[in-house]
Amino acid sequence: MKTKAAVLHGEGKPFEIMELDLDGPKDGEVLIKYTAAGLCHSDLHLTDGDLPPRFPMVGGHEGAGVIEDVGPGVTKVRPGDHVVCSFIPNCGTCRYCSTGRQYMCYMGANILDGQLADGTYRFHANGTDYGGICMLGTFAERSTVSQHSVVKVDDWLPLETAVLVGCGVPTGWGTANYAAGVHAGDTTVVYGIGGIGINAVQGAAHAGAKHVIVVDPVQFKRDTAMKFGATHAFATAAEAEEKIRELTWGDMADQALITVGVVDDEVVTAGFNAVGKGGTVVLTGLARPDKITVQVSGTEMSLYEKTIKGTMFGSSNPQYDIVKMLRLYDAGQLKLDELITKRYTLDEVNQGYQDLRDGKNIRGVIVHESA
Repeated sequence: MKTKAAVLHGEGKPFEIMELDLDGPKDGEVLIKYTAAGLCHSDLHLTDGDLPPRFPMVGGHEGAGVIEDVGPGVTKVRPGDHVVCSFIPNCGTCRYCSTGRQYMCYMGANILDGQLADGTYRFHANGTDYGGICMLGTFAERSTVSQHSVVKVDDWLPLETAVLVGCGVPTGWGTANYAAGVHAGDTTVVYGIGGIGINAVQGAAHAGAKHVIVVDPVQFKRDTAMKFGATHAFATAAEAEEKIRELTWGDMADQALITVGVVDDEVVTAGFNAVGKGGTVVLTGLARPDKITVQVSGTEMSLYEKTIKGTMFGSSNPQYDIVKMLRLYDAGQLKLDELITKRYTLDEVNQGYQDLRDGKNIRGVIVHESA
């Protein structure tokens, strides 16, 4: 069959709208018709060279839609089911899945190549194989993916909103609640208020943090954070550090969550300096793999028992936490609709990412016209 898709052909190049051939599902695979796709900053890491993928690549790793067909051996879903995609496939039986760490499943090894489990591709054009980022390619109207990349969700929930819990929401919420372990009464500082950072704010507030302090140079993002549970907002790390010292009588923050679009040593050092004895710094944002971004005093780390740790997907488990996030939303305890600044068509994907770069969006969402 044919499908319309937004494709990347190389570093520094914009998305190109193309018509691709799409293979149907093989063993253990499903055909999904996407309703919506999220414009997550992580796709910019592909174009900017921070995480170089195999090109050409269909973009998009946040997706929600309806199952149209299933291949042999599929047991998790059936045609007509509403699903949200997990940007990390999770088999359920490997070492990591079986110990409650689905976010590190071995199946995630191919997310930058776009191959499915058998080492082949489902998108093609003119004799060329096209990958799908995170083995999904949600910037296509349809895609064939592993059954381990989808999570069945309640069919009364709006898919245009539910799409956000495929990456940004659980990554941010989990950064606060799982990776950082925010507790009631804590002081938490969040650096970078984008699609992940805003949900780290929600997560910290939900956990009962006394002070949730945000740092972002964009006034619009600081103002938005105050509506999602932040108690204080600053344009610079220096201003935030001064306020943290005042609020805690010099004890400093319990957690510093690094959720900026591109991590550098300056923001990591700021977070390290902002936490006090026994404090935790969590790195959720990314940078080039060969770039050294953690340079702090080992002596201070030892004497003050500070911790610096990384987290993937906010240490959330897709099969459990995607459903959990949506049920919190359904109960009015998690804001999702308010996250969406603007909706775009697939043809407007490059404008959507320019708006993200310009600081105009907390979250942009593509709504597929075929939906």
